Amino acid sequence: MRLAGKVAIITGAGSGIGRSAALRFSAEGARVVIAELVPEHGKETERLVREAGGEGQFVECDVTDESSVEAMVDVARATYGGVHVVYNNAGGSRDEDGAVHEVDVNEWWRTVRVDLYGTFLVSRHGVRAMLARGGGGSVINTTSAAALLGLATGRSCYSAAKAGVIGLTKAMAASYAASGIRVNAIAPGGTATDRILAGIARRGGTVQNPEGPAIPTLGQPLDIANAAVFLASDESRMITGQVLSVDGGATTIRR
Repeated sequence: MRLAGKVAIITGAGSGIGRSAALRFSAEGARVVIAELVPEHGKETERLVREAGGEGQFVECDVTDESSVEAMVDVARATYGGVHVVYNNAGGSRDEDGAVHEVDVNEWWRTVRVDLYGTFLVSRHGVRAMLARGGGGSVINTTSAAALLGLATGRSCYSAAKAGVIGLTKAMAASYAASGIRVNAIAPGGTATDRILAGIARRGGTVQNPEGPAIPTLGQPLDIANAAVFLASDESRMITGQVLSVDGGATTIRR
């Protein structure tokens, strides 16, 4: 098993990519801390992990509240003895986002608080736990294809916050390399989570993936979770400060 003996905190693990990651990490032998704001979602992921034969613990956590984050990490340490992996998956954008001249300032601060500040807080306390344990670790942040190119739909708040995550990732990688803590980011493209599919439907759109061997235009949560497993594992021991795009070529190929 690729993650045997490791303890992994996954934020936003109650649904979508986070739930898929919790199941994949567990299947690879990790003990998983399911950090989730919505209790019923987190408890369901815990049930699914245990039903599949894995070991997981739901902990209610608001990534924008430092006392909540610190308490969650304390539970991880008390339950499993330490932290080896932090996967900052929680975040996202909303339809209220938009072009700079139109978007509400409150939406700007909400997005920055969840996507960037939340990543900072969980990293802050997760890294402290790794340093206390010794032996290194892996932090996996979540940026976005929207941080690597502009979106014509105008996701200004989200793009800026996720670009900040890239800067934070590189700064952390430089800070903690000597301690054996690797810090990387995953930049998903469009991914078929329930939330994203609902948003597409709400705007009157449809999802059309071509048949045949072509790379799909819309990925699955498992595609992102698989990349996270690699970055959490010792297979990626020489990789730090990098952004791994998992987007079917969206940031490479002009369509």
